[in-house]
Amino acid sequence: MDTKRTNKEELVRGIKAMGVSLVLMFIGPSLIYVALSNTEKSLYIPILIVAFILCILAIYFAFKGLKIIMDSMFK
Repeated sequence: MDTKRTNKEELVRGIKAMGVSLVLMFIGPSLIYVALSNTEKSLYIPILIVAFILCILAIYFAFKGLKIIMDSMFK
């Protein structure tokens, strides 16, 4: 008897990845706003670079989390 069940450990891992993505989705754009509103400061470029990296990481973790969740349910 082969029953298909959700792998709960993988599901929790996927939800954690989605949580990280959610946090980064707020921090990244907030840092972009802070950087662009203070263009005369000396840390303008480093903060802008970090903000873009955080936005890219948010997208990465969102796709990774969705893939893990789908694998836990349908594998």
